[in-house]
Amino acid sequence: MTEMTRIETGATLMEVTAFLWAEADMLDRKDYDPWLALWDGQGTYVMPITEPGEALKPASGYAEALNLCYDGAKMRKDRVARFQAGFSISSAPPAQTVRTVSRIVIEAVEGELIHVRAAETVVEDKFGRQRLFAADMGYVLVSTPEGLKIRDKVVRLLNSDGMLTSISYLF
Repeated sequence: MTEMTRIETGATLMEVTAFLWAEADMLDRKDYDPWLALWDGQGTYVMPITEPGEALKPASGYAEALNLCYDGAKMRKDRVARFQAGFSISSAPPAQTVRTVSRIVIEAVEGELIHVRAAETVVEDKFGRQRLFAADMGYVLVSTPEGLKIRDKVVRLLNSDGMLTSISYLF
């Protein structure tokens, strides 16, 4: 599959992995402006509320559902602006995070679009306590002459249907 992926998109599993790891590093460092630049200007960042074991759907599959967030380009920018300005009560003070992205699988390639699944674990430290979040991630990446860009990102927290307290960062 790696050779086919290189032929069709110019990206290999190693390049997709490096891209997702770079995104995770930006988010841990709260380097939000470069994170916004990873997006292709379209698409959606979604954190759906799902039933345990429910399979990931494309971002558009959550448009009519209850979500923790469903952000287009303007909402992503507004959310980042609130984090950066300190106007989000949940981000005062901001949590420190360390995340691991693993189990990266290229599911399909459709022209310039690369459909990717991955797992993410986020450890949050805030007010001297640590919390652990696990998520199944779905991405639609776009292969551009400038490199990979994010079209859609779906973050399905394993406990999204349970009791969640405020989350002061992006997944």
